[in-house]
Amino acid sequence: MKAFALGLALLAAGVVASWAAADGLPVLGVDVGADGVTVPGARSRYVTLPAPTGTLVLRIQLADARVRGLRYVRGNYAVPAVAYDGSAGGLSADAKTLVLLEPRAAFPRARTRLTVLDAKTLQTRRRVRLQGDFSFDAISPDGAWLYLIHYLSPQDPTKYEVRAYDLAHGRLLPEPIVDPHEAGEDMRGRPLTRAASADGRWAYTLYDGNGKPFVHALDTVGRTARCIDLDELARRDLNSARLTLDGPTLAVGLRGAVVALIDTGSLTVRPPEPVPAAQPAGDGGGIPWLPLVAGALIAIAAAGTASLSALRHRAAA
Repeated sequence: MKAFALGLALLAAGVVASWAAADGLPVLGVDVGADGVTVPGARSRYVTLPAPTGTLVLRIQLADARVRGLRYVRGNYAVPAVAYDGSAGGLSADAKTLVLLEPRAAFPRARTRLTVLDAKTLQTRRRVRLQGDFSFDAISPDGAWLYLIHYLSPQDPTKYEVRAYDLAHGRLLPEPIVDPHEAGEDMRGRPLTRAASADGRWAYTLYDGNGKPFVHALDTVGRTARCIDLDELARRDLNSARLTLDGPTLAVGLRGAVVALIDTGSLTVRPPEPVPAAQPAGDGGGIPWLPLVAGALIAIAAAGTASLSALRHRAAA
């Protein structure tokens, strides 16, 4: 059995360089890369590799980077990306459920396949087959609920809805997940980047909104969502934007600078904290190091002068 597993791993390593994985996003080539997926507090990360007529799923221990579990799964599957920056998803916050998605070959696709694994044993729990074009979006902390992006237009990949899937009963809920404050508005745009709360309940996704950027805050436990408009960023190029969650504050970063702050409790937006003005040249930021150094140099010079005077006095004597 060990030899078989090693053979599969070597085979996968031989072909991985020529394999470009893509997830279910509506463009090809978005890949989470060799890092796979993990969650805060987990002891492992999960990586997928191609194998003949199937997929190798590896559980890699974070502490020593050693492979602690390996499973061959029938069919072509990958760790799903949830945004165009390659943010990874699919692992529940309790690190017990792993969801893999069949990579797309084109947009749109007529059907979508996912497979749900026990994250510890890598045994298959459920295979999900859906008519229509879906991509993975999020999973609840306990692995009970799966959230999917359903693409509504074969011509426009920015037109979609969020759907909830009951993993225990194997059913897609009939109504989409919407912001109750904006029930009549369509969600549009491209998912640029993702941040999640440490407990896995909230998934925050920055969308370009087709020129009207917003953060989609998905409550994976309450099965509801809120859309937080970022009108002040409407004319900015957000393709390199990143989200960072620090306690109750979600920061929108752009090219190394914070451009907006979101209070995750009130879901209100505020401008970033002002950067302190640069100190005048030579001020040293308010620390009086220059006078101290100058004083020390004066003292050294005075001591040297005194020593030289003493030497001359002795010589004259």
